[in-house]
Amino acid sequence: MNPVTRILLTAFLAITVAIGAGVYFSARDGRSAATSAAEGGPQVVRENSHRLNSAPDGDVTFVEFLDFECEGCRAAYPAVEQLRAQYGQRVSFVARYFPMPGHFNGERAARAVEAAAQQGQFEPMYKMMFETQDQWGEKQVPADDVFRAFATELGLDMAAWDQAYDSPATLDRIQEDVADGTALGVQGTPTFFINGEEVQIQTYADLGTAIDKALAE
Repeated sequence: MNPVTRILLTAFLAITVAIGAGVYFSARDGRSAATSAAEGGPQVVRENSHRLNSAPDGDVTFVEFLDFECEGCRAAYPAVEQLRAQYGQRVSFVARYFPMPGHFNGERAARAVEAAAQQGQFEPMYKMMFETQDQWGEKQVPADDVFRAFATELGLDMAAWDQAYDSPATLDRIQEDVADGTALGVQGTPTFFINGEEVQIQTYADLGTAIDKALAE
């Protein structure tokens, strides 16, 4: 092989590898963008978003993008529950999935919760995940059996739960939330929005202040 041919071949291979890598690493983002575009762009809340409670007469909506394996989300959980108890009659609280790539069981946990949600049991499984996070979080082994035990404990139809847990449609539902979060600029969890605006906080008390401000407007 002459030097010119070798240089051209090397350049061609480098370009091919670069394109392949670009496609691989952008697959998730590309799918997210396509999902958002197909449904009219990113939304903080969608019709199928999971509502922990709805305030029919309230004009304020509180949204959290969360990862069930995220320690920060676990730390925020009691504060969010306190806010729900305090403001639940006037504020709608919405939880959206955003499992982070660095959490081994984050996506599995979201699938477990979504599978429970398909039987009308989103909130009980949502709570169970945070209340038991120290049992399964931050481990590099699959927690499928742990999550299945939770579903059994909740008295779910296990054949239906198993099917939903492994269904591509369940993962697609989670990715819808990830797509919106990514397009909205969510980079970590927990991330909070009130009435469509991201809330920057220093302490969890700031969330109550932000809610009070939104209620007063």
